[in-house]
Amino acid sequence: MATKTIRVVSREVDGSLRVKDHETLEALKNCFEQIGIDDCSTDLTLRGFPLFRGLVGPMAEGKRIARYETPEVFEALTKEWAAQKVRRRKRSEILAAEAAEAAGTADSSSIHSEERPPKRMHFPLVNFPSVPSLGEFVS
Repeated sequence: MATKTIRVVSREVDGSLRVKDHETLEALKNCFEQIGIDDCSTDLTLRGFPLFRGLVGPMAEGKRIARYETPEVFEALTKEWAAQKVRRRKRSEILAAEAAEAAGTADSSSIHSEERPPKRMHFPLVNFPSVPSLGEFVS
């Protein structure tokens, strides 16, 4: 397991978020009961991290931070994330952005690196052999 900072996000009494960073898992094991080990994370660097009663996680937050959240924080942040409106761009804007990127003069007001959709991949059409009809098999 690589050295990662362990971040715990919880709510303060006044409703604000409380973020506490730990250098090792030992401090976290003293505060929370370990109920298992993460063995199915899609982020391979998080596999083997402990699961704690009363915390949701681990989740990757960048390359060097493993994040745990209380259930209340997890629910609130998930609702905020789901409620965000994604601005749909017109095809002409996408083509203009790709052309500006290719020219090296990207307009920063219309292109945001975090919001840019992935480049579209074009696959050639594949001609499959014809399948005999059912009538050819029945005599």
